[in-house]
Amino acid sequence: MAAKALLVLEDGTIFEGKPFGAPARSHGEVVFSTAMTGYQEMLTDPSFAGQVLVLTYPLAGNYGINRETVESKRIQVRGLIVHETCNLPSHWASDMTLHEYLASQDIPAIASVDTRALTRRLRTSGVMMGAITSDERIDAALARLRSVPSYGDTDLVREVTTDEPYEWERSSAAHRHIVVVDSGVKYNILRLLSDRGCRLTTVPAITSSEEVLSLKPDGIVFSPGPGDPAFLDYQVATIKSLIGKAPILGICLGHQVLGRAFGASTFKLKFGHRGANHPVNDVATGRVHITSQNHGYAVDSDRLSSDIEVSQVHLNDGTCEGLRHRTEPVISIQYHSEASPGPLDNVYVFDRFLEIIEKFEPTKGSAS
Repeated sequence: MAAKALLVLEDGTIFEGKPFGAPARSHGEVVFSTAMTGYQEMLTDPSFAGQVLVLTYPLAGNYGINRETVESKRIQVRGLIVHETCNLPSHWASDMTLHEYLASQDIPAIASVDTRALTRRLRTSGVMMGAITSDERIDAALARLRSVPSYGDTDLVREVTTDEPYEWERSSAAHRHIVVVDSGVKYNILRLLSDRGCRLTTVPAITSSEEVLSLKPDGIVFSPGPGDPAFLDYQVATIKSLIGKAPILGICLGHQVLGRAFGASTFKLKFGHRGANHPVNDVATGRVHITSQNHGYAVDSDRLSSDIEVSQVHLNDGTCEGLRHRTEPVISIQYHSEASPGPLDNVYVFDRFLEIIEKFEPTKGSAS
């Protein structure tokens, strides 16, 4: 492996470090997460597809990799940037090192980077595209970076969604059927719903409302996922057709698409919300939830239909964190209720959704 590796940002800024993982070139939108644990969950979170992940916590790899605690079928990030990596992990469930895990899936990484300076750069200038390289001149890496599509130019949902419908491992006590529209679903959403007595059918992101309803769901979940919700007109149309037909829960990207279905627009945040300690205020109760988040876009609620209201707000920047329909069984949250990694107190969202399902009585028309 080369003696050094470079992260080349699109504005020409260079960060140097030591390569680990796969000896490969890569590129993606460079983003940072402030979470202190959960690097394996972050690596396999489909919401990070198309991105190079910077960890602000200075040490990664110290508890190794456990093949059972993944959030999808593969590593989703295009690269990893850390300050320090550990090659001698200490954990009873560890199967391999972080280096071995990344190398096994051809994902490059760089250690010994001044991640504090890099994060400050991204906070000041905003997230931007970057290239990882260990065998190119800087000008060649920049030229390569400028020749590839930017993060916001691609419908990344189509890259991470399931190709075919599938059922999650069925609970013996299953008595509700939930259809999950997969824009990049995290496995822990499926685990938590299964633990609550649900049978789960996961379907591709492009599944029509007619196909969803043909599965006779008791409830429908629109999952988290990567990229710009402006690409997802097909899901907006699906949601509009489903209003009043079954209870709907939108999570993260699903929240943004649901907002669009009710007239809202979305916009790109300067450096996103990525971490495990984001404070969210519940408007009705005043309760503050500490939440795990991973998104770069937000709902602009100014043009929301009067049929739906903002139910939760981010306390750091005032962005919309939750929506609730005034008459129909439709709710959404911007944060990750499955909390992997992150606080565990937000799984209440699943319980609330199941309570809505229990009370739901189908109507003939749509209230959209």
